Amino acid sequence: MPKSNNKTESNLQTPPPPVSKREAFLFWLKIGFVSFGGPAGQIAIMHQELVEKRRWISEKRFLHALNYCMLLPGPEAQQLATYLGWLMHRTSGGIIAGGLFVLPSLFLLMALSWIYVQFGQLPEVAALLYGIKPAVTAVVLFAAYRIGSRALKNWLLWLFAAVSFVTIFAFHAPFPMIILSAALLGAIGGKFAPQYFSVGGAHGSTKQSYGAALIDDNTPIPEHAKFKWSWLIKIVITGVLLWGGAIGLLCSQYGWNGALTQMAWFFSKAALLTFGGAYAVLPYVYQGAVEHYHWLNAMQMMDGLALGETTPGPLIMIVTFVGFLGGWNSPSIDSESALMMGIIAATVVTYFTFLPSFLFILAGAPLIESTHDNLKFTAPLSAITAAVVGVILNLAVFFAQHLFLPQGFDGQIDIIAAGISAGALLSLVRYKVGIIPVITVCGVIGVLLFFFKL
Repeated sequence: MPKSNNKTESNLQTPPPPVSKREAFLFWLKIGFVSFGGPAGQIAIMHQELVEKRRWISEKRFLHALNYCMLLPGPEAQQLATYLGWLMHRTSGGIIAGGLFVLPSLFLLMALSWIYVQFGQLPEVAALLYGIKPAVTAVVLFAAYRIGSRALKNWLLWLFAAVSFVTIFAFHAPFPMIILSAALLGAIGGKFAPQYFSVGGAHGSTKQSYGAALIDDNTPIPEHAKFKWSWLIKIVITGVLLWGGAIGLLCSQYGWNGALTQMAWFFSKAALLTFGGAYAVLPYVYQGAVEHYHWLNAMQMMDGLALGETTPGPLIMIVTFVGFLGGWNSPSIDSESALMMGIIAATVVTYFTFLPSFLFILAGAPLIESTHDNLKFTAPLSAITAAVVGVILNLAVFFAQHLFLPQGFDGQIDIIAAGISAGALLSLVRYKVGIIPVITVCGVIGVLLFFFKL
């Protein structure tokens, strides 16, 4: 037995063999299909697979990459996959890892969106969604609770959250204005009262060791990962061409005011405002997609969030659903052209939402790899995260208002929907039940209520 232990210890002291691009491709494809649970669950899956089991990268290097991704707008789990893929297999590895993190969800959501517009009005489907929507409201409240418990560490950050909620709920302040104001106040506060804006180690300690890794703590930086001004300029030019060329093509085909061009422009802006995760940007997407452009209505937005919660990939993939419905609802001759427009719109929206994430990693990761010191200047991020809590709470209140009071404040409260939501929230907060099981059970309850005519 001691002999076996010595062999195990010896194996742990030896880094695993180099990983081929084919092996990495199959791994990231698998991750794309099993990445449920939101960013926390997705990051946990990657940590378990890459750090603990496969030892492709050390704990310290993994968290160093994660810290950078946490500072960026956009889905941090997808950006982390892009970063790690790039670190191991250069630019093509980053594109493969980040792309496969999104593509399975893109195709699945387009299929579900088509099913939704075709059969969403059937009584059985409506009953399923009746049970799921209260669960979605509970999930959004749970997101506010989860982010708030981690981010609101003192009275000043609580004040930021409260002011954020009041300005968007009572005064309908635009989401970008709230984020920019919070960032500015955070930068000022970080200079004059830094003790209120310090960012703690939210993603664990670097003391745990799982053995020698292929990319270990002291592994020299690969040649492609070293910072070069020429590379940064190349990525910036490429990004401008990829974005501007696509916008120009849409504009030439549909005009600047065409639905697809406006979707590209709107979601380009949304992609730069997703600090704090998908829940933070959903109010902005709602303001634009529902209230301004009328690509879909409020209830459809909730249905889309429900679908996004039950599929793998980043939660921000709800924009695929928004794009599909926006394309489907555009003027068309027949159902076949409506379907094609929905697919094109969903693809356009997804492209412009995720393009900045790839560019941020490919442009900034070499600079981050040049130093393994702790990232600084995070006071604006702390302030933005605090403001985001208020924004998410407003979204939950909005959902609850439309769901529990469907006829407005003068109508009756939907006691059954409120009860389902309360039970879902209790399950999430008190009993730590996963989001997918909660949504599944609530959907089943909705179907049972329909069949028993309650």
